[in-house]
Amino acid sequence: MKRSGRKMIRTSALAFAVMAASVSAMAAQSGVFPAAQITANALYEPIDYNFTEGVSGNIKYQKYSDHIEIYDCTSGTTSVNIPSTIDGLPVTAIARYAFQCSSITSISIPESVKTIGYYAFSFSSNLQSVTLPSSLEVMEMHAFEYCSSLDTVKFPNRFIEIHDKCFDSTPWLEAQRQQGSLVVVNGALIDATTAKGAVTVPSSVKYVSPSAFARNNDVTSVVFPTGVKEVCDNTFFYCENLNSVDAKGASYIGSMAFAYCNRLSELKLSSSLTKIEDDAFSDVTSRATITFYGSRDKWESVEKPSDMAFLNNANMVYDTSTVIDIDPDPQPQNNDYPTNVRAITNSQYHQIQFIWDKVQGADKYGIAVYLAGKWRVQTSNITNNSYVTPKNLTPGMTYRVAVAARVNGKWNTTDPIKNAITVTVR
Repeated sequence: MKRSGRKMIRTSALAFAVMAASVSAMAAQSGVFPAAQITANALYEPIDYNFTEGVSGNIKYQKYSDHIEIYDCTSGTTSVNIPSTIDGLPVTAIARYAFQCSSITSISIPESVKTIGYYAFSFSSNLQSVTLPSSLEVMEMHAFEYCSSLDTVKFPNRFIEIHDKCFDSTPWLEAQRQQGSLVVVNGALIDATTAKGAVTVPSSVKYVSPSAFARNNDVTSVVFPTGVKEVCDNTFFYCENLNSVDAKGASYIGSMAFAYCNRLSELKLSSSLTKIEDDAFSDVTSRATITFYGSRDKWESVEKPSDMAFLNNANMVYDTSTVIDIDPDPQPQNNDYPTNVRAITNSQYHQIQFIWDKVQGADKYGIAVYLAGKWRVQTSNITNNSYVTPKNLTPGMTYRVAVAARVNGKWNTTDPIKNAITVTVR
């Protein structure tokens, strides 16, 4: 996976501090404070000011030579319907801070938007649901953070590069955490801050969001699948009890990735590693054994800081006997039953949406619920990888739910029942 989506430049701590201060001020005004420290690590490319501004209905936009970016709405707007084109140009982005602290309750995003900028919807406390278009490629950091009413997020069935803490402090993310400590969306692990002990990331994951494990003091070891090619910025920031990480597929280790991980004693790295950022192991005082699956010469060719104490003090082991198969673009497992089943609850309508990874070759999906000691089929005629229950279910009721697939005319019901999830109506 190319890193082209995350367009960043290195900048000074002072510049980042200004940004952090503005966010902290808004958090204070809202009565909340961000749980994780914003660190002076990296910023995105600066804004291109070569545009003209315009207004279309209740939408404010920036017009570039070849595209349109939405940057705000008129005062008092509650419902926003973004068109796919304005003045004959495609609308490709929702700009940084565009609807931050706005009063919007609903947003319609067209199938032309490729990027949602950082803090674009943060602190929009009345926004309840969002449907992301299949055109979306990148969601920059904190995009929907502190949207305190956001309990429904509909994702397209494709990979999206989701950056730091895009859904922190939302009902949606809290509901996902209740279903499992690893929140995975179409191959992207976006949150693991509630994981505990030894964690093995599923093989279907090909991207781990920046800050995914940040400040998690309950995790002790993590194994990434070889399809994960980056240890992104802040991935393990301040994981004080982390002692072992296996990242045998990573070619890049980002800024502050392991900062303050002072119990880190074992690290496994790939021969495909090409760069370690200068502050990747900032303030790490432990002495570790680093197993590098390549030669000493290959290790010496890795771009890395020469004065990083953690690397210089490490016990280096060079293992050239092990061949690591790195899948450049891992595909979902070819199971005959749905995996990564998750539930999104809607407290307004007292209904639940179930979403799962598509099964290769499946033409139908079915939903079964455990009632009165028996599994009972609710529907077996679903053609997509999602299902929404009727409205007005009884709040507080808890159900066990299994999702099955029909492949080559046959239903596998055993495995779905083994992997059934539990969900409570809100």
